[in-house]
Parts: sequence; C-alpha cells; structure tokens
Amino acid sequence: MIVTTASILDGKKIVGYYGIVCGEAILGTNIFRDFFASIRDIVGGRSGAYEQSLREARETAMNEMIQAARDLGANAVIGVDLDYESIGIGDGGNMLMVSASGTAVEYEE
Repeated sequence: MIVTTASILDGKKIVGYYGIVCGEAILGTNIFRDFFASIRDIVGGRSGAYEQSLREARETAMNEMIQAARDLGANAVIGVDLDYESIGIGDGGNMLMVSASGTAVEYEE
C-alpha cells in the first residue's frame, strides 16, 4: 500500500476515490514516565520514554488508517496528515493522542 502526504501519485493514474480514512491512537502516560520527562525538561535532553510512546501511537494510527483503506478496496492513501495532541484528564494525568487521516484511492500503473 502506498501511503503519502502528496495529493497525487507521480507516474500512476488514480482510478477511484473511496473517501477519507482515519486512524487514531490514544496512549496513557504513567506517573514515573511523566516524572522523569519533567526532570529531562528541566535539565535538558530528550525524553526517550515519550518519544517511544509517540512512535507507537503514530504506528498504531497509521496502521488503522491503512486497514480502513484496505477495507474499502483501496491500494493507496494520499494526502496523509498526522496530528499529535496531549490530552489532560481530570486527575492530573495525560494521554497522548495521534490521529492519521488521508484519502483512500485506487491507482493503476
């Protein structure tokens, strides 16, 4: 499956548009990871735990979007957009949300 942020597929003819497909992933963060991430923010450096969580969330969202496109009979997703959000919840915790969306299409060589 071709997945691209471009709105066209260079050298390929799009023969069918199946509509917008989406995938979402929401991951909870835990108190220890939050604590160590806040220390990193103070002293500088990268937060490996958060980076790993974001990677996992992005992969999950992308895989869900791709599966939604396959379910429609598409063989590509164009115009892909990724959005990242941090969602605060009532008890002071945070959730990481990644959403992926694009247009499911069918192309021929």
